[in-house]
Amino acid sequence: MGGLLTAAEPQSARSWPVPPEGGYTVDDLYRLADLPPHTELIDGSLVFMRRQRDFHSLVIFMLELGLRRQLPRHLRARRETTVVLDDSTAPEPDISVIRAEAVKGLRTTRYNAADVLLAVEVVSPDSASRDRDTKPRKYAAAGIPHFWRVEMSEDDSPVVYVYERDPATAVYLPTGIFHDRLRLTVPFAVDIDLTEVHSL
Repeated sequence: MGGLLTAAEPQSARSWPVPPEGGYTVDDLYRLADLPPHTELIDGSLVFMRRQRDFHSLVIFMLELGLRRQLPRHLRARRETTVVLDDSTAPEPDISVIRAEAVKGLRTTRYNAADVLLAVEVVSPDSASRDRDTKPRKYAAAGIPHFWRVEMSEDDSPVVYVYERDPATAVYLPTGIFHDRLRLTVPFAVDIDLTEVHSL
């Protein structure tokens, strides 16, 4: 129960996928049966998501709703949808802002890095290292121009750290930290009251 092995359940009773030599590819990610929801592929390794706190889901909802209401017509917001960075790396940003022309229909299950203008990660305790380091490095290397990282403050409020990619170095540079209100003009005009998360 709960994904834990018990004394009466030997490890051999479990069947875990064995990665191929060189690691998994994006094609494997879509071919393997019975993967848990929101499985990510990072450097050829499968990463399984744990259950999230209310903070995580509510902040994603709040930002997604705010973006959908305010994005210009040539952009779309997507929640927890796979973004292919290369053949061995396909994470699921908590929110992606993509170019409208990349949307091919309601059966779409993934987008390419070139389709994405902004990736957003809401940091969770079990994925903090990936959200703060691994993913933004890979998003920047793949050419995604903008990145937001959302942290939980000591009073359980969201704090949004905003970054823009430097084309000369292919790394993200910080452009702002937002506490009560996220108000930006780049890469698009947006104004979101971050305190609303406490009333959701």
